[in-house]
Amino acid sequence: NFPCYPVFFEFREGRDRERQLCKAADCLESKDGERETWGGHRGERGGHQEGPCSVTESSRASSGKLYLLEKSRGEVIFGFPGSWSAGEWFSGDPFGEIKVNQQLFPSLKSIGTDEVATVNQAFLRRFEALLRTPSFEAEVKKAVTDNKEVVFTGHSSGGPVAILATLWFLECQRSIPCLTSPRCVTFGSPLVGNRIFSHALRRENWDRFFVHFVMRYDIVPRIMLAPLSSIKQEELQKILHFFNPKSAQFGHEAIARARETSNFFINVLRNVTTVASHAACNMKRCTNPLLETITSFIELSPYRPFGTYVFCTGNGKLVVAKNPDAVLQLLFYSSQLSGETECQNIATRSLKEHLVYNDELKESLEMQNVAYLDSHLQELPLSSNGTAHGEIATIHAALNDLGLSTSARLSLRAAGELEKQKQRNQEKINSHKKAIEERLVSIQKYRIDHAVRRLGYYDAFKQQNYAEDFKANVKRLELAGMWDEIIEMLKRYELPDEFEGRKDWIELGTRYRRLVEPLDIANYYRHLKHEDTGPYLIKARPKRYRFTQRWLEHAERVPSDSRSESCFWAEVEDLKSRGKSFEEQKEKILQLQNDVLGWDQSGEIGKDVFLMKSTFAIWWNSLPCAASLAEKFCDQLQEPSAL
Repeated sequence: NFPCYPVFFEFREGRDRERQLCKAADCLESKDGERETWGGHRGERGGHQEGPCSVTESSRASSGKLYLLEKSRGEVIFGFPGSWSAGEWFSGDPFGEIKVNQQLFPSLKSIGTDEVATVNQAFLRRFEALLRTPSFEAEVKKAVTDNKEVVFTGHSSGGPVAILATLWFLECQRSIPCLTSPRCVTFGSPLVGNRIFSHALRRENWDRFFVHFVMRYDIVPRIMLAPLSSIKQEELQKILHFFNPKSAQFGHEAIARARETSNFFINVLRNVTTVASHAACNMKRCTNPLLETITSFIELSPYRPFGTYVFCTGNGKLVVAKNPDAVLQLLFYSSQLSGETECQNIATRSLKEHLVYNDELKESLEMQNVAYLDSHLQELPLSSNGTAHGEIATIHAALNDLGLSTSARLSLRAAGELEKQKQRNQEKINSHKKAIEERLVSIQKYRIDHAVRRLGYYDAFKQQNYAEDFKANVKRLELAGMWDEIIEMLKRYELPDEFEGRKDWIELGTRYRRLVEPLDIANYYRHLKHEDTGPYLIKARPKRYRFTQRWLEHAERVPSDSRSESCFWAEVEDLKSRGKSFEEQKEKILQLQNDVLGWDQSGEIGKDVFLMKSTFAIWWNSLPCAASLAEKFCDQLQEPSAL
C-alpha cells in the first residue's frame, strides 16, 4: 500500500538537547507480521507489517469504521480514521467544547483550583462510542498482557480519537500499573483540549507520549482556533468532502482552487492571528488595556496544543517543539502569507498538504535534518539574514524554511523566556523550603510543650495566655505569607506545570496543613468570626489549605474532601455552636465519630485532641454517645514528644 518505513519517533533525554529525535528500528521487515481488519476479522498480509503512518493511511481509506488493528512481534498499533461530517467536528457554536468526562479522565483538571479541562465534544463522543465497542478494550488488554508496546495513531480527526484513547490508557494504568507505556502519533490532527488539558498532561508527565506531525500550511491543525460561526458549517463540509477518500470530490482540484476555499483559509487564519497575538501579548506581559477590551467582546478559542510537535517544512526538514506556547506561535507564523498574491496558492496548499504526510515524511526520514527548538528558544537569531553556527545554524535554516519573520522569532523567544521565568519562580519557591521547615519545627515544639501541660495546642492558641502563644501566631502568619505566594503563582500559572505533582511539595504541604490549619481555626473562633461571617469551612477556609489538600487527594487517587483531617476542629466548633440538639445533628456527629476513629488509627490527628481538658473532650463527653470514645480520652499523654 505504501513504502515500508516506520514513521514513529522515540524521544530520548539528551544532555545537550531537551529531546533527541531518533529513527525507530525498522520493524516493518518482520516475517510474522499479522494484521486485523475492521471489526476484528483477521487477515494475513504476507509477512508485511506497517508503521503508524501507513496504518493511518489505511484507516483513512476505511472511514466509517472505528479502528484498524496492526500487530507485530513487539507492538500493537491502533489506527483511527477521520470523520468527514461537519457535525462530528463541531457539536455547536462557537467552539463546541465541553467539560471532560471526569469518570474517564480524572486527571484532566487543575488540581488546586479544581477546574476541569474542556475538550471538543464531538471528538469526545466519537471516543466514547469507541469504548462501547467490546473488541477495542479487549485488544488493548491483550496487548498489555502480552507485554507489547501499544501505539495509538490517527490522521485528521482520527488524531483526537487516538489522543483520547492514549489518555484513557494512561488513566487505566494508574489503577492497574503495567510495564507497557503507550505512544500516540498523529498526522494533521486538529486541537483537542484547552489550556488546562495541556497543563494537566505536562503535570502528569504524560505529554512525552504524544507526537504530532504537522505540515507547514495544513489547515486542519488550525481549524479549531476559529469559531464555527466564522467558517460556516456548509463551507467546512465542502472542505471535508475534499479530504474524504470515499467522496466523489476527494482531492478535487476545483475545490482546492475555489474562491470559497480561499475565504475559508483567510477566515481561519484571521482567528489564528487573534488567538496567537493575544497569547503573545500575555507572554510579553503587555499592559495595554486594549488587550482586555478585545477579549471582552471577541470570544477566543479555548483550544491549545500539547505534546511534541514536528513541523514539516516541505523540503525534507523537520522542526521539533514541545513548549506549548511556542507551538501555538508556530501554528500561526508558519502559515502566514508574504503577500495577497499568494492567497489562492497557499489556500490550495493548505488543503493538499493535509493529504501528503506519507510522502513528505518518507523524504524527511531519509534526510534526517531535524531542528530542536526548546533548548534554544531564547537564543534564536532574530533576522532571517543573520549568521549562526553549530546547532543554532540548523535551527536558523529550518526557521527560514518555515518563513518565520522577526516578529515570529520574538514570540518564540518570549515563549522560551516565560518557561525560564517559571523555572526561576520554582527556584525561588524552593529557596523558601528551609524557612518553612524551621517554622514548622517551631510550631511542632509549641504543640509538644502544651501537651506536657495537659492542654492541646489548639486550645492553648485559642486562649492566648502565654508568650509562646503569641510567638506561635507570628510563625503562623509568616507561613501563611509564604504559602499564599505559592498559591497565587499557581493560580496565575507562573510555576512549572509539574509543580503540583511533585512529591516533596505534596508532603510538605500536607505536613503544613495538618499542623498549622488548626491554629487558623482556633484564631477564627477565638475572635468569634463565625458569628458574623459564618462557619469556617464554608466562608473562611484559605486557599492554601484547599490547594494542599487537593494535592494529596490527587496523588493518592481518593475522592475530593476525603483528606479533611486538618479541618477536624472546624467540624467540632461548627457542631458546638449550632445550638441544636443531639438528635437534630446526630448523623453528622456519628460521622465525625467515625472520622475521628479513622484519623486516629492512621495518625492523621494528634493524641492531644483526646486530652480531658480539650474543647473536643469536654463537648463530646456531654453527648449521649460519649461512651463510644471513652477509652480514647486521657488526662495526660504518655509520650507527648511523639505528637
